[in-house]
Amino acid sequence: MKTPMQELLNYTTDLLHTFDSEQRVAMAVLDYLKTNKKALLEKEKETIKKCIVMGMEFIPVDPSRYEEDSELIFNETFNTKER
Repeated sequence: MKTPMQELLNYTTDLLHTFDSEQRVAMAVLDYLKTNKKALLEKEKETIKKCIVMGMEFIPVDPSRYEEDSELIFNETFNTKER
């Protein structure tokens, strides 16, 4: 599985081989981000939460709480929305 950043970099590389100007590449990347930003952020969140769960497997944590605990840790660490 690729992270959203890896996907964006691959997309940009493909565009560089397709378009004849960096301006067109920049416009296409901007359009891609505008269209996919919500999905990219959600995928990034899920990727981070999977990493958190992998770390929990090495400490005494109730496996039935992995999802809830990873959501809590993600929100405490990465949630940028003002409370």
